[in-house]
Amino acid sequence: MRSLPLQALVIAGLVATTACSKKKEDLPPPPPPAATTTTTTTDSGAGANTGAVTSSAVPGSAADFQQQAGDRVYFAYDSYELDEASRGTLSKQASWLQRYGNVRITVEGHADERGTREYNLALGDRRANAVKNYLAAQGVGAGRISTISYGKERPEVQGSDEESFAQNRRGVTVISGGAAS
Repeated sequence: MRSLPLQALVIAGLVATTACSKKKEDLPPPPPPAATTTTTTTDSGAGANTGAVTSSAVPGSAADFQQQAGDRVYFAYDSYELDEASRGTLSKQASWLQRYGNVRITVEGHADERGTREYNLALGDRRANAVKNYLAAQGVGAGRISTISYGKERPEVQGSDEESFAQNRRGVTVISGGAAS
């Protein structure tokens, strides 16, 4: 008779434990890939990849800016003059910035490792201001643009050859406020 209440207690505990456990639920399908490709159909009915990629960046975001306009321009040795390729990139940046009027930017000026720290800070400042002035001349409000020079302190590429130097002589436009998250 004593074992009957004990058995009842054990059975009740097992029933309660089983009732509280959750059944394994099916997981939702994985999210779609970030970028999708467009496919066209040929006369034979087989799909042909056109290579067109749809952007997954949020419009008005820093990633959208980078994809649509590019975020950097490059300079010749010991120069802060904008070449044709740089002006083309900056024109795209200006168009993007006019479309998103609430976005503020910071233009970073950089130099390669040659020269003194002071000289390269001054050169980086002239490069950043060359970018700012170009964007302002294209209709971007100068109040939305701040500049900073890093001189040779933040190289993009490590190395002491002309290819590395060329990549380190740059102006970088960074979204600093007002962009979509």
